[in-house]
Amino acid sequence: MRAAAFFDVDGTIAATNIVMPYVHLRLEELPLPAKVAWVPFFLLKAAWYIMVDRFDRSRFNRIFYRNYRGREIETKQELGRRCFEGYLKPKLFPQARARIEELKEQGFEVVLVTGNLDFLMAPLAEELGINHLLAAELEADNGRFTGELKGMPVSDIEKAKRVLKFAEKNDISLDESYAYGDSTADLPMIESVGNPHAVNPSSRLRRIAEEREYPILEWS
Repeated sequence: MRAAAFFDVDGTIAATNIVMPYVHLRLEELPLPAKVAWVPFFLLKAAWYIMVDRFDRSRFNRIFYRNYRGREIETKQELGRRCFEGYLKPKLFPQARARIEELKEQGFEVVLVTGNLDFLMAPLAEELGINHLLAAELEADNGRFTGELKGMPVSDIEKAKRVLKFAEKNDISLDESYAYGDSTADLPMIESVGNPHAVNPSSRLRRIAEEREYPILEWS
């Protein structure tokens, strides 16, 4: 059986989160007068998002992605390109890029497992030469996104479920595989493999990693 390396994206491969790609795109699109009105309004929403995220990451994902309601599906590749070039690419951790290349050279199947949207993450996977992307997807109707997710948000236990499904489908040995994550939302995923790693871990994940003697990596 082969082995794989599963990577979370936000906070693990790059200094990013799921909110800022949307903010980046909106600020690019809005004329200056509209920006002046939109920014304080969004900051109020962001305070609420933070509260929801602290208690339930999956619920936060569902609520936040409603911001994409009404966008045309045919623009998703352009949105992904703009987001990657203007926001995500400059925030990539060089150590993450180097580790991914090292694992690929050793024959590992590298897989991105992220709660971010598939069309926003596709340019990142292409940049890193990664063929497998397990990401959130939006439902669509009449050529436009509804703002609702297809299936469960890719967080917490759902990440582990998708890793297990990928492993079963592709004849992957999880005991020989690696996983990298930065928060407790990634814990079920990194627990599911034989070689878990905590990257720039949150305080809670750091405590767990220290107790279980998981390797802790600091990437910047």
